[in-house]
Amino acid sequence: MSELSTRPYLIRAIYEWCVDSGLTPYLAVRADEHTEVPRAHVKDGEIVLNLSADAVRNLLMGNEMITCTGRFGGAPFDLMIPVVAVIGIFAKETGQGLVFQGGEPQQPPPLSDGGTDDGKPKPHKPQLKIVK
Repeated sequence: MSELSTRPYLIRAIYEWCVDSGLTPYLAVRADEHTEVPRAHVKDGEIVLNLSADAVRNLLMGNEMITCTGRFGGAPFDLMIPVVAVIGIFAKETGQGLVFQGGEPQQPPPLSDGGTDDGKPKPHKPQLKIVK
């Protein structure tokens, strides 16, 4: 069984927090060939969308795709945004939210034996731990 991505769950959580807090949820999206957004509003390959109830209709936030209908220049437009294209979600008023680094998170590399390619042990870096 493949592991579920945390990205759609985090997007929905920040969206709900914005709505519950009376803030305006904005979604930053990387616009590519899989993203259906009005191209006239894309700048530098990205678009920021207002997801408030006043701005969009029929918002569905699934695990693979976010869909809704918005108005751009007075004309309705059906938006289809793959979850992997989401750069971040934040509150317009405060800027608080979540930004995703790069694409989908990769599996962590396997633990090594601590050696290097030349057979020498790696220097040990000190690590701090919070103890309660």
